[in-house]
Order: sequence, then structure tokens, then C-alpha cells
Amino acid sequence: MSLSTIKTILIAGGCGFIGSNMCKRLLNEGNRIICIDNLFTGRKDNIKELLNNDNFIFINHDIIDSIQINETIDEIYHFACPASPPKYQLDPVYTLKTNFIGTMNLLELAREKKCKILLSSTSEIYGEPEISPQKEDYRGNVNTIGIRSCYDEGKRVAETLMMDYHKKYNIDIKIVRIFNTYGPNMDINDGRVITNFIQQILNNKDITLYGDGNQTRSFCYIDDQIEGLIRLMGSNYNYPVNIGNPNELTVKVLANIILELMDSKMNITYLPLPQDDPTNRNPDITLAKELLDWTPKTELKEGLIKTINYFKKILK
Repeated sequence: MSLSTIKTILIAGGCGFIGSNMCKRLLNEGNRIICIDNLFTGRKDNIKELLNNDNFIFINHDIIDSIQINETIDEIYHFACPASPPKYQLDPVYTLKTNFIGTMNLLELAREKKCKILLSSTSEIYGEPEISPQKEDYRGNVNTIGIRSCYDEGKRVAETLMMDYHKKYNIDIKIVRIFNTYGPNMDINDGRVITNFIQQILNNKDITLYGDGNQTRSFCYIDDQIEGLIRLMGSNYNYPVNIGNPNELTVKVLANIILELMDSKMNITYLPLPQDDPTNRNPDITLAKELLDWTPKTELKEGLIKTINYFKKILK
């Protein structure tokens, strides 16, 4: 890579699951990376192999506090927010502050540096969807006062802030609505369905399903997700784009696939469905295909094997 094409890229939430994978990908491409994380849910272990790289800087900082960076920045990726229900419900007011005040601080930095900024929004902005698959122009069905509202509504207002800064200050914004993503660097204790199942099997415990297990999800492997985000950052598009895998399956089917891949004989037990847990998630990715020439490439079993092997390795 020539010096003229080396970019300085700030990644907020860079020690988290998606953020750390983005740090590695962009650093390997020869860019200079500034990773900001307060380690509320991110883990420094996720970036330990990057810390001795001269093109990598780690700053322990909370984005709800003012951000001062004394150098040129070309792009900002905003992944800074607890993303799993147990973590974002731990302190819902903090989750809301991260989504509103934190997003505003990063937008002010983008305004100061005259750089592009990408927000990692979420499929959760669709709430309990009344249509499937979910398309970007669907406005959602969100409970504003439920236990998931701090995250759902937080991301919705973050999208609003992004668009208003674009309209008022001409900031070059990107908004990605991320659907369930999985792979290496996930937190084994994040409470999400794939990590729950793998952890339970590794600990010789029965798998727990909520409700009847017929609620559906679609799972996108991390490498595919990262590719979609980078393509969106490189586009001229300023409106929300779904990035996810449209291959929908029930969580019960997922449980049986993981049991098979791990050669486990553990049983499945059933627990009550949590409040506001969505019954279906399935992205319409027509826009991503047309705009970014992007589709997910990794088959579910292939990605799950990589994820299982990662957890086996770190839990030795």
C-alpha cells in the first residue's frame, strides 16, 4: 500500500467483538488504527496481538466524555455500545447515554476532522417485526418502555442524530443495521444464543431454549459482516443498509446443529420467553446486493465450526 492510500481510522468500541475484528482487518490492510474503548464490555485480550504494531494505538476512553484526537482522521467506525441483552440491561441509562451522548461526541469529532463516520445500528430497531423479511423502509414495532428499550430506542435515536448531522452539517454518514453476527472474539458470557449453546455444551450442561424454540434468527459470520461494513464505508450512500444473512432458521434447529457439530448428547430444556424477545429476524439484503455488490459467503456450519474451535482454544 502506498503512503498516499494509508488512512487513519478511528474505531470506537474497538475491543469488542465486531470492533476488534475490524481493527485486525484494517490494520492488516496497512492502515493506521486508533482504537478507543473503555472496556465496559470490550476485552483487551481481543487486541493484544495488535498492541506492538506501530500503526496501532489503543486509548482507554469512554465516548460519553469529550473526545480529543490531535491528528487527522479519515474514517470513524462507531461500534461503542453494549450489544447483548444482559450487558445493555445491566445499566440501561448508561446504554442510552452511550447511544445518544456518545454518538453525538463522535459526530462532533467527524465534523471537526471532516471525515466519514459509520454507525453500527441494529436489527433491533425493527422491534417485534410485523413483516418478514425486514426491509430498510420498515419503521418497526418497538416497545418504548420495555426491558430492551434502552438498546432499541438508543440505536433509533443514534440513527436520528446521524441523519440530522448529515442534513445540518453535511457530515458523510453511513448507517448499517447489523443482524445477528457470530465468530471469533465473541464474549462467551454475552448471553446470545450461539455463545449460550456452545458454553453450555463445553460445560456439560443441557441446552436451554426460551419459549418453544420456534422463534427465528439469521446468522452472519463475522468475516462477511466486516466485508459489508467496509464496502458501505466506501460507498456514497447515506441511508440505512441491512447487513446480515437472510438464511432464516429456528433457534431449536440451531441448537440441534451445534449439538451435532460438537458431538454432544446433552438435552434441550425450555424456559419462559423473555419480555420483548423478537419472534423473528430476517434481513432483506436487496439493497446491500445492489448498492455494495455484497452477499454473505460463509455457510452456517463452516462459521460455527470456526467459532466453536475459537472458544475451545480460549477456554483451555
